[in-house]
Amino acid sequence: MNQWEWGLLLFVILQRFGECWMAEKNARWMKAKGAVEIGREHYPLLVTVHVLLFVGLIVECLGYGAQPPSWWMVPFIIFVLAQVARIWCIRSLGRCWNTRILLVPGQEPRVKGPYKYLRHPNYLVVIMELICLPLMLGAFVTMVVVSVFNAFLLFGVRIPAEERAWREWTCYEERMPTRRM
Repeated sequence: MNQWEWGLLLFVILQRFGECWMAEKNARWMKAKGAVEIGREHYPLLVTVHVLLFVGLIVECLGYGAQPPSWWMVPFIIFVLAQVARIWCIRSLGRCWNTRILLVPGQEPRVKGPYKYLRHPNYLVVIMELICLPLMLGAFVTMVVVSVFNAFLLFGVRIPAEERAWREWTCYEERMPTRRM
């Protein structure tokens, strides 16, 4: 791995730690407002997906000599666009943004920014990152393994749990009826 690749990994790792810090700060604020956490049992699995991403990238690049493909710029551009979308998601939700499912009973779903168009745009960002970051580095095995694990968790566990909670605790169906994912 060259300096650029290490720099990219360091950037994403620091970004994740920053997001965890922000999520914890937002969680304290939301819990003070009466928020309830849903899906606590699957949260460690989501963290594991992201840890596996970095472990896989390092092992595949250092241990197996994975190299960026000649077309690495394509996933890089998509990755940069995903970062812009991530910031848009976080800013749109403000203090309600979190890596956990936290709901204040009766709260209004936020329907601004990308949430005007999609129910879960932040998950789309994560999917794009988990595909593009390994592709940029030529870590194809990591991309497949992490993406499959992530898809199973998102579509089989996380999104259904979040959708159930929003329907049960808020006016979600009234505010988000035509939005996908």
